[in-house]
Amino acid sequence: MLAALAPLALLLAAAVPAAWIVAPALGAALLLLIALDGLFAGRLEDLRVLAPGDAKVGETATLTVLADIARPAASARPQAALECDPRLAEGGRITLPLMPNDGAWSGTAPLFPTRRGTGRIGMAWLRWNGPLGLAHRQARHTLEIDVRVWPNIAPVRSPALQIFLRDAQFGLIARRIRGEGAEFEALADYEPGMDRRRIDWKSSARHARLFAKEYEVERNNQIVFAFDCGQAMCEPIEGLPRIDRAVTAALTTAYVALKAQDRVALFGFAARPEVATPFVTDAREFARLQRAAAGLDYHPGEPNFTLALSTLAARLQRRSLIVLFSDFTDPTSAQLMVESVGRLVDKHLVLFVVMADAELAGIATAPVTDMQSVAAAVTATGLARQRALVLQRLRHMGVRVLEAPHDQIGTRLLDSYLAIKREGRIG
Repeated sequence: MLAALAPLALLLAAAVPAAWIVAPALGAALLLLIALDGLFAGRLEDLRVLAPGDAKVGETATLTVLADIARPAASARPQAALECDPRLAEGGRITLPLMPNDGAWSGTAPLFPTRRGTGRIGMAWLRWNGPLGLAHRQARHTLEIDVRVWPNIAPVRSPALQIFLRDAQFGLIARRIRGEGAEFEALADYEPGMDRRRIDWKSSARHARLFAKEYEVERNNQIVFAFDCGQAMCEPIEGLPRIDRAVTAALTTAYVALKAQDRVALFGFAARPEVATPFVTDAREFARLQRAAAGLDYHPGEPNFTLALSTLAARLQRRSLIVLFSDFTDPTSAQLMVESVGRLVDKHLVLFVVMADAELAGIATAPVTDMQSVAAAVTATGLARQRALVLQRLRHMGVRVLEAPHDQIGTRLLDSYLAIKREGRIG
């Protein structure tokens, strides 16, 4: 405003030189008004930030700011700004307006954690106007509020999965688990759609009606979910790192496996093994797996498959299902990974889980408009071909490969586990 009055003061001095004193007087009066406006803006009595102590990665949480300002002006319009860990908000900064609320001021803002771990909200600033809008007052408060970001287990609590677990016809939650396993369980009436190889011809001939054998699905199997925590798995896909999407899928299947009376362990590695839990045998101990998964860190380097998988193999005393979540970006790292996985196949059943690279597919199939797009399409096609060759090599070695989009990986993994369990190939 002072800058806006400067031309007016110059015109006045040029037109009436004797009235030059008016311009400084107006400036002084304006400065006095600004000082009085700031004085009557009111004093901050209390500033509180209410943040959840725990949050889930990829799920929106709510943060609330409450402020008490003594004698605020009607046009105060407080604005709050918070400094926080970048894992809690993009750029590590949250801004929000405050609105009147029962004599105080309050406002809410969303928190969208993009990585696991502990994120801190360290500082808060509040700024508000005076009655005339000429001045602002600003206050700063040190907060040091910690928000623990946990793996997202929303699929475990989903109504669809709970209904599935309660439905005994799937044969995984009932006390007597029936399916296509190895141990004979009982005879049942043959129904259309059953495998004809399960017909018991002697019993059918004796009773003059068709009977089929039911087998008890294997229980007490060992399931290991192994996570590559290297650079490729830490790259984001639709806003969240691949490793976090893998953790959600693994915990969902782990919960079902525990309900099916199997034993579950987690194993995480990067340059060296980092997380290795003992086998959990009861669904009531599922929280132990969740806490262990929260400890899987993000690493910018390449993983050491040779060290990690040899360490895992040494820990396993019996045949197990190893579900390996990984990804690869170049042929060299893929070669080391294939060789290391190959050493597990002789003694264990390996399920290799990789998320489909939608970005690579999009570049390869994008319309070609210039030489740059031609080069990008050729490169993407070559990388996609190399990726397909690596996955085909794994299949030829006897590894089961699951490749699916990130939003289907949880369902596809659960289906694969159930299929393997029905086949009785783990034990």
